[in-house]
Amino acid sequence: VWIKNIRKPFKDTWTNMKWNKLYEYPKSIREMLEGKRHYAIGDKKLPSVTTILSHTQSDEKRESLAKWKAKVGEIEAERVKNVAATRGTAMHKYLEYYVEGQGLLDLTDVGQEAERMAKTIIDKGMPDCEEIWGSEVVLSYQDRYAGATDLCGVYMGRESIMDFKQSNKPKKDEWIEDYYLQSAAYALAHNETYGTDIDQGVILMCTPDCFFQRFMINGSRFREYTDKWKRKVEQYYDTIQKKPDTGEND
Repeated sequence: VWIKNIRKPFKDTWTNMKWNKLYEYPKSIREMLEGKRHYAIGDKKLPSVTTILSHTQSDEKRESLAKWKAKVGEIEAERVKNVAATRGTAMHKYLEYYVEGQGLLDLTDVGQEAERMAKTIIDKGMPDCEEIWGSEVVLSYQDRYAGATDLCGVYMGRESIMDFKQSNKPKKDEWIEDYYLQSAAYALAHNETYGTDIDQGVILMCTPDCFFQRFMINGSRFREYTDKWKRKVEQYYDTIQKKPDTGEND
């Protein structure tokens, strides 16, 4: 049960953050085509960033996932996935309302857990966010792909893509390559569309027991992931053997 606008959140403690709506971001509708997420941008239906990442997943990663499913069983694997997805959605919703200066109360057990996680991210990760250009920002790149990032703005003095993540357990840097690729994808799209110079990705992550982690890539390492992402996009279109500029993904 979600109750909106019940109270103003503790935004006055976030003293360094300010809104600066420099850009007019488009609205979009998410659609599922052949079981894969797409975004309707104008008259185009573009594959999402996560769709491309899933489609171009390495054999090693697929095998690792298959081994885990075999170990815990299909039913348990599905349960873990669904719980994480529900908790992640609730946490994102709380943070989205917080950023917009509104209140949100989810009275479910998962909602209360997600609120504690969101508040941890707010306390430990958000004080270094100096400026927000947009929240839940939909971005697309040259009719090739589209997606939505949690925040665009300035973090620790650099133009940045910022994403909130929930995790069942603490992560190592080498385990979150897909998150870095997502940041690079959104930055590439934002820079192309709005003439910005985003070269930093910020991942703010929390576990159910409120263990907080911040991962950041910028500069030359960020550019390396941008190049990796471009290759992923080419691999995706080479695999499906469909021209990206037709918009006829259905």
